[in-house]
Amino acid sequence: MYLGLDLGTSGVKALLIDERQAVIGSANGALDISRPHPGWSEQDPAHWIRATGDAVDALKAAHPQALAAVKGIGLSGQMHGATLLGAADEVLRPCILWNDTRSFLEAAALDADPRFRAVTGNIVFPGFTAPKLVWVRKNEPGIFAKVRKVLLPKDYLRLWLTGEHISEMSDASGTAWLDVAARRWSDELLRATELDESHMPSLVEGTDRAGVLRPELAARWGIGGAVVVAGGAGDNAASACGMGTIGEGQAFVSLGTSGVLFAANATYLPNPESAVHAFCHALPATWHQMGVILSATDSLNWLSEITGRSAAELTGELGETLRAPSGVTFLPYLSGERTPYNDATIRGAFAGLGHEADRAALAQAVLEGVAFAFRDCLEALKKAGTRLDRVTAIGGGSRSAYWLKAIATALGLPVDIPAEGDFGAAFGAARLGLIAAESADPVEICKAPVTSHSVEPDKGLAGAYETAYGRYRKLYPAVKKATAS
Repeated sequence: MYLGLDLGTSGVKALLIDERQAVIGSANGALDISRPHPGWSEQDPAHWIRATGDAVDALKAAHPQALAAVKGIGLSGQMHGATLLGAADEVLRPCILWNDTRSFLEAAALDADPRFRAVTGNIVFPGFTAPKLVWVRKNEPGIFAKVRKVLLPKDYLRLWLTGEHISEMSDASGTAWLDVAARRWSDELLRATELDESHMPSLVEGTDRAGVLRPELAARWGIGGAVVVAGGAGDNAASACGMGTIGEGQAFVSLGTSGVLFAANATYLPNPESAVHAFCHALPATWHQMGVILSATDSLNWLSEITGRSAAELTGELGETLRAPSGVTFLPYLSGERTPYNDATIRGAFAGLGHEADRAALAQAVLEGVAFAFRDCLEALKKAGTRLDRVTAIGGGSRSAYWLKAIATALGLPVDIPAEGDFGAAFGAARLGLIAAESADPVEICKAPVTSHSVEPDKGLAGAYETAYGRYRKLYPAVKKATAS
């Protein structure tokens, strides 16, 4: 048996698979986000431990014999979070999360230093880890002086599980301290933020062994023998391992809290000017590119809270037949945006509202706005040298047939839907645990699931969608100009 642990923004998922990669069971532990000031987003790492314990304890209650046979554990997690530890591994302050935008000025200053793009192959986005540390140094100097280790969220879980300070290449790519081509920490970039390699965890590949489960936790969960903990992956690379998106030309669109258009690459293809992320993959000698939007299902969840209707009710009111865009346009910039603008201060908007714009029209505009944000990502990937023929859909939002039709039509690409099953980040993490424990061939383990069906672009609405996308593209500069301070 092999266990995947995925530390997300809203919860921890624990998923158990057997040697044939059949899912035996899964369980969840809930998490909350603290937003003490506008643009801030934080979590207490102690809550990650509690949620992970809750999830694995629930697996033990439901599947005690299967859990007892675990030989490998893989980790996946939300990226970019700054978990700051002191000399005794004590947490010095709440973790600053990926969607926290307070350090946008510090990010811009680092990005203006040409060494960062040259070494990392990426823009220094406000959500990345390095500018967060610069912000702490400026605003919380007493905390900064005590920092002895900086860990990413899933690697803090590893510290609890194994006692080891270890990270891996895919997650480390999102810090702005990694030499992504050479797959190692950059002394030069660390010095630029008044840190050095002693502050960083050691690095392994995602498929490597990266610690052994502590005996007291093995005893708590009834697991016998030495249990290998794999390097693991950042959440998107882990999802790619779960989906089998590991080879050149393979891609997926992820409709989670944030949105990702992910393309696997056999070579390193940086193009920071396009605002595309060029990161190491979880497998050795592979890389990937991502276009990232910060509010995908978060946009629909926001509308759900405003209207008092569930996300499923909102999409259900639209039916399954794709409608022509109504003229109401939504910009999904509730937390700023990454691709293609790298703008932490821009905020969302509705445009074209009239008396006839009812709840369904707003819901339709939200789905279309997110679909057009993915189109922006596709155009950015093209500029970075990547051409896609089709994508596979994953994430909670992919349960909406209407949304998938909107995305297929906005992208002009077929969207493949996997056969029933769980192929997300927790499954990818479990696969990495299997690979590390058994020294298995990653390509043999990380195969793509069978496609249930494909959603084709609606050719009859292609022109209307293209017109609506043009309207969408004109709104960003208009809103930016109107709201600039």
